[in-house]
Amino acid sequence: MARHVATVTLIGIDKAGVIARITQLLFQLGANIEAMEEAVTRGQFSMTLQASWSGKKFDSTEIQKRVREAARDLNMDAKIHFAPVGPQRLGILVTREPHVLEGLLAKSPAALGARPVVVMGNRPDLAPIAKRHNLPFYHVPWQNRAPAEEQVLKFAEKHEVDFFVLARFMKILSPNFVWRWKNKIINIHPSLLPAFPGANAYRQAYERGVKVVGVTCHFVTPNLDEGPIIAQEVLKLRSNEPLASIVKRGQVLETKCVLRAVRAYVTKRLDVHWGRVYS
Repeated sequence: MARHVATVTLIGIDKAGVIARITQLLFQLGANIEAMEEAVTRGQFSMTLQASWSGKKFDSTEIQKRVREAARDLNMDAKIHFAPVGPQRLGILVTREPHVLEGLLAKSPAALGARPVVVMGNRPDLAPIAKRHNLPFYHVPWQNRAPAEEQVLKFAEKHEVDFFVLARFMKILSPNFVWRWKNKIINIHPSLLPAFPGANAYRQAYERGVKVVGVTCHFVTPNLDEGPIIAQEVLKLRSNEPLASIVKRGQVLETKCVLRAVRAYVTKRLDVHWGRVYS
């Protein structure tokens, strides 16, 4: 019998009775609740819940309607994501460095394990690459983060995005955005985290005189570059190697690491507990 899975995310001002209201509703809708996690940060409540249904009890339209009605009654924002039947649909966020985007789009959906469906950038530089691969590209200026993120969410819903890759996307996402996509946003960072977080990681490593550098793929959390680590690649530095060479070789590793992370994610070889990824 077919099994249907959904992730329900609820965000709003913390108040009593939210968890009971949503869990009871899902039980009424025939769901089996498999996992749940909630957090309160500065009075802001967030809950991520995974539920499943057998084929007979599953009605996606009714589930969407009832959960959104309950969220409105609670004055909260609800997002319901149903696991796709076919390949997962990938949304890609970019700025202007092309190598990770090109690496993702060079793979067939079968080889990648996912189907890229949309590219969004805070700059328009990489639109020609998306066009070459027959993908829609949206330029979303980022002078004001809140409306920019609303645009990204709107385009993600339009193209039914299942998860994101930040392909050298050089903007910080807000907790409000990240909570809606818990463990569904993969980022590539050019260092062996937790060393050298933030900007200019290659330069930081070069100036510290380290002998080994690398790259890290991790899930995005509200804390910058501190999310659960999915995959890492290592690069040994040559004697007196200039920074430009380190950056160039590191970019090759960035693409390799992202491809590994995406494959691990879509083949469900990952489990996240207490901030650590188990595979």
